[in-house]
Amino acid sequence: MANKLFTGRIGRRLGRHRLGQTLRTFSVLLSLFAASPALAQSANGSILVGSFSQGLLSDWRTRSFKGETRYEFVRDPDLGSTVLAATTDGAASGRYRKIKIDLTRTPFLNWSWKVTKIFPDIDENAKSGDDFPARIYVVIERGPLGTRSLALNYVWASQHRTGSEWPSPYTAQVRMMAIDSGPKGLDAWVRHKRNLREDLRRIFGEEINEIDAVAIMTDADDHKGRAQSYYGDIWFSPE
Repeated sequence: MANKLFTGRIGRRLGRHRLGQTLRTFSVLLSLFAASPALAQSANGSILVGSFSQGLLSDWRTRSFKGETRYEFVRDPDLGSTVLAATTDGAASGRYRKIKIDLTRTPFLNWSWKVTKIFPDIDENAKSGDDFPARIYVVIERGPLGTRSLALNYVWASQHRTGSEWPSPYTAQVRMMAIDSGPKGLDAWVRHKRNLREDLRRIFGEEINEIDAVAIMTDADDHKGRAQSYYGDIWFSPE
């Protein structure tokens, strides 16, 4: 899912240690867990993927790339509810959930996050600067052992402007999009809704109607930095 694909780091590593190796790694991980648990679908057709406000993380697996980002539930005083805190000190590990989402039914990806700092001195176009205080990404698994898998990362960028899109420095099969950027909005909750189906069509130039996994990651291993960010619930909705 990022270049740190869980195919970027769920593949980084579609991302880090070479595309084939990382994509295969994530594909194997996906195959280890048979069918996903039954999806919790609300009356309005939304599908809750990350129930962090309920303190639930059992369906989310860990993928480590270098060291361990610490993920733990905390009570956020601003929201008055439970959120998932991610703290890294020169490490990179993420959480991912294997889940098939039909984008013809629920094309909108919804989430919220809070970032406390950015990385002002890195080059996000280079492998040495492929670190983000917050990212959420989706994986489309393809090919033998996932070798043709695609991933789209929504990130809080330190350099790229909001709305910027660029390929991962590791492979063009992983694309990055700056949803937030720079210091604006730091230390405050920011909510987002993206038409994922449209984003995938525009970025990859084809119709993609289903995804296979969702991941989050806070990483600072490439430039050996530190970061702490927070993630709220994640869900897909019809509109």
